[in-house]
Amino acid sequence: MPETPSAPVILGDEPGSFPHSVLAERHPAIIRQVRDATPYGPAQLRALDALLASCAEGVLEPLPADAHDRDLWTAWGADQYTGRSWFDVPWLWSESYFYRQLLEAVGYFGPGPGKGVDPFGPLKRAELDSPRTDEELAALDDLAGRSAEEQEAALLHGSLWGNRADLGFRLSAHDGTAEPVPGLVADDSESLWPLLRGTLSLIADNAGRELVPDLLLIAHLLRQGRIERAVLHVKPYPYYVSDATTADVVDALRRLTAATGRAAAYGRTLWSAMGDGRLTVRAHPFSAAPLPFADMPADLRAELSGAALTVVKGDLNYRRLVGDRRWPPTTPFRDVTAGFPGPVAALRTLKSDVITGLDAATETALVEAVEAEGQRWRTGGTHALIQVRA
Repeated sequence: MPETPSAPVILGDEPGSFPHSVLAERHPAIIRQVRDATPYGPAQLRALDALLASCAEGVLEPLPADAHDRDLWTAWGADQYTGRSWFDVPWLWSESYFYRQLLEAVGYFGPGPGKGVDPFGPLKRAELDSPRTDEELAALDDLAGRSAEEQEAALLHGSLWGNRADLGFRLSAHDGTAEPVPGLVADDSESLWPLLRGTLSLIADNAGRELVPDLLLIAHLLRQGRIERAVLHVKPYPYYVSDATTADVVDALRRLTAATGRAAAYGRTLWSAMGDGRLTVRAHPFSAAPLPFADMPADLRAELSGAALTVVKGDLNYRRLVGDRRWPPTTPFRDVTAGFPGPVAALRTLKSDVITGLDAATETALVEAVEAEGQRWRTGGTHALIQVRA
């Protein structure tokens, strides 16, 4: 296979760009939100205020000398990037480092009373415990009368769209088949199903009402014998506000088993699968690295290469999968994922600029629609994709 030409790495230095708005506006807003959600002490509040000032006009500060993972971040490029403006280093790196510094500010890694306290926990729990979640889980019962193909399509699209699609269960039918989902810019789902066998690895994205449909899809595949086991990869610590951790998986499983109807049955399936090893949870340190998957360590590479298929969920993981670069949208997905160990499928709602694998006609139609309607299709979460490289 010919080598894929490179493309410029995305930075946050362009005023008006989406990355710039994340660094200049979203991160300060997140600090304020975290500050208001938990009764932190004076030292933590001072550290949060210092991080807020740094985001606005400062530089990336090094981690404390005694930070447990300082050597790891050094290996990931800290010596190269600390001391520079947040806006002048690769966006993937600065955005990831922000969350590591936020955890440092609240004392997540201890010692002290803040050790292990998820600063985003109140937001995650509120979403998971909302009445809307009950409504969405109740919709599972409506799937019982559908064909096997429709059930699988609904669960797949539920995982794709997360809480934007009522878990995807309310697919309307026309002549016995599900109608196309609006906003799907690439759909390789027909290539995905034959790859489901043996071990499925799923690299999770968000917690709460977006993790639940991922777990439901896994439960269905286990119950139907589509796969023998699943490995769910989550973050080793709170990350990007809503990214799933092991604690979030436990919360989601408890939520399912406390439900009624099919939701509870799926919850029991997953609970049992955890007990007998058919479902395992992994929190590899690299899951929170500010680097593309092409740079993953040998042990993780070996593990993923043993899966029949790895499903990569969400926008951040897509950026890590293809490289957070300004690829022309028609750059072949198979080329930019050629180095990933084993078959891979991306399920992603578009919330950032990077995209690959579009045909020219699709790209032209999207650009024309945006010009007509004033939407930002790459960043607004209104479009999604299912891409597969066997």
